[in-house]
Amino acid sequence: MGVLLRWLFAFALLALTYNPTELNFVHWTYEHYQTHLSVAVFMGLVLAIGYIIYIRATLRSIGPFGMALVLSLVASLLWVLFDFGLLHLDNNTANVWLGILALSIVLGVGLNWSHVRRALAGQADVDDVDE
Repeated sequence: MGVLLRWLFAFALLALTYNPTELNFVHWTYEHYQTHLSVAVFMGLVLAIGYIIYIRATLRSIGPFGMALVLSLVASLLWVLFDFGLLHLDNNTANVWLGILALSIVLGVGLNWSHVRRALAGQADVDDVDE
């Protein structure tokens, strides 16, 4: 259940920042920054903290190469779905959601990888060992 929650938070973080609907930080800030600048700055900082947590954990657990590998795996899966006719890329809204999904999978895997590695190998990360 924790794996799913960490991925859902990554998806929510990305979708709250930008998505094809009008319910996102980028669109709201563009429309209201002149009258609600303090709220825009506050929400931007909250989102930045979320990104720092996720990106730092992802870089520490799987690194840039691992991030590229997970993103390549997701992209190749989308390619397979496209080749079999199960996915159509003519809808820009769906493409944005697919991009958000792909990036959230990368961040979710990065945040969960230490837990998965510990469960599979029985080894703790250096960060997990008490001093």
